[in-house]
Amino acid sequence: MNFCKMTQQEAEYIAAWEYEGMYSFYNMENDKDDLEEFMSEERRGDCYFSVYDGTELIGFFAYYPMETRMCIGLGMKPSRTGNGQGLVFVDAGLQFGYEQFGTTAYALAVATFNKRAIHLYEKVGFVPVRTYTQETNGGEYEFLYMIR
Repeated sequence: MNFCKMTQQEAEYIAAWEYEGMYSFYNMENDKDDLEEFMSEERRGDCYFSVYDGTELIGFFAYYPMETRMCIGLGMKPSRTGNGQGLVFVDAGLQFGYEQFGTTAYALAVATFNKRAIHLYEKVGFVPVRTYTQETNGGEYEFLYMIR
């Protein structure tokens, strides 16, 4: 997998991805604040990276430095999710984070209904720390904060 700083064209392509069923929660249009950040080259800064498998854009990673850990956000192309490709994808993102930023300590937040992602994150060494409620996507949702 290849990582490159996200371009505006790539951001627009990714923002149009449509997830099905309960995963539609992750459709960019559902959270206007996140969408605005994602679509703004200035706000993306040097934090957002596109992920390619060969010539296909298959996802993205965002890296936000914190005091003791690197907080990450990520997304995979809808056609790639649920097919057993997540482990390689997340491992590649963590390895890129190490190569790019020298970090080995990570944090992330995931909606608690997303058992599939939680299981994946546990497989790559993340452990749950706490749950919290956050207003997003027009409602209040429970999230799980995990660290590695």
